Amino acid sequence: MDDPHNDEVLSHAEFWDGRYAKPEGEAENTESSVPTHEWFRTYADLEPFLQKVLFERPGCGPSDKPSLLHLGCGDSVIPAELETRGYTDQLCIDFSSTVISLMEKRYAGRTMRWQEMDVREMGLASNSVQVAFDKGTLDAMIHGSPWSPPDDVLDNTGRYLREVFRILKDEGVFVYVTFRQPHFIRPLFQKSLAEQLGKSWDMQLEILGGTEGTFNYYGWVITKGKAE
Repeated sequence: MDDPHNDEVLSHAEFWDGRYAKPEGEAENTESSVPTHEWFRTYADLEPFLQKVLFERPGCGPSDKPSLLHLGCGDSVIPAELETRGYTDQLCIDFSSTVISLMEKRYAGRTMRWQEMDVREMGLASNSVQVAFDKGTLDAMIHGSPWSPPDDVLDNTGRYLREVFRILKDEGVFVYVTFRQPHFIRPLFQKSLAEQLGKSWDMQLEILGGTEGTFNYYGWVITKGKAE
């Protein structure tokens, strides 16, 4: 469980407990400048995308007071950045007890709530979340051949996506930021969406661009329709 080059370990809490116990970078735009792991996209990188898919989206703007769920939150500063912009109903979940304990202490007194939870089996009520946000969590469940994913990848991603779609409200939105190519991710979505009988879904994809010398990143926006 301690080989960082083996992608299979990324779907296990023990690996992340070890990673989050070690400071990596510096938090951006925070008053304390505490060490953090922001992985591949910072808040500044994503703000134009979030402006369109959250801030200006009916039912999802700060004045609408939407319930916002961070899936595999890690120690990202994005929840704190969103709070400063008026999002005061945010639940941040992660299966790493280490990072949840760290974030509870780091943001004591703030409105964000932190809870240890596995995104593949969330103890949340159905149809209870307006916005579900994922930056790289689904990515961590994927390894092996993208053309023919191993059985554990199909199992983990399927369980996760079914849970996301279950907890979303009608007209709720799943916002997913990834570095993985759309032609590998789309089939995973389509398989899970096909299992949601009686529901219609709208899938939108935006190319977010990369940084110098990197490939593009992508932003998926999946909206849950009302029951047919």
